[in-house]
Amino acid sequence: MSVASPPTTLTPKDVEIATRAANHFTRVYYATYDSDSRVADLPLFYRPTSSLTWNGKPYQGADGLRALIENMPPTKHEVNSFDCHPIPGTSPPSLLVTVSGNVTHGQGPAGNPPDTPVKSPDGQPRVFSQTFMLVPDPNAPPSKAGEVAKYYVGADSLRFVG
Repeated sequence: MSVASPPTTLTPKDVEIATRAANHFTRVYYATYDSDSRVADLPLFYRPTSSLTWNGKPYQGADGLRALIENMPPTKHEVNSFDCHPIPGTSPPSLLVTVSGNVTHGQGPAGNPPDTPVKSPDGQPRVFSQTFMLVPDPNAPPSKAGEVAKYYVGADSLRFVG
């Protein structure tokens, strides 16, 4: 009995380009998330068909993300690590990107009112894990040889850890 091979195989160059794309995405995404213009700019990473789950609560597309973040206090993300797995089948491949780090909502512990309990999670850094499925953007201008492909967020799942 023979096992069918996958329709497309990945080369070391594919993995290297995918890792660069994930690195670029991660830096730009969290810088945008932490910016003063995030309500206008962060939804540009998503499409109406994008799905996201934020700590167990589902949202749909750019409008769902906007509804989630418009009343959220300012954030500061610190990415500790990320990993990227190219998914064969398209060229460029879709990317499964996992990110872990810390996020602080608001001004941090120093910004809390004086009567905030010491063990309150408000303003404290929280460990998060976030997984993205990045999909090649067919509407993006063609990439030049060796250039990072253009992607949008097809799916996004964030969970606080601990």
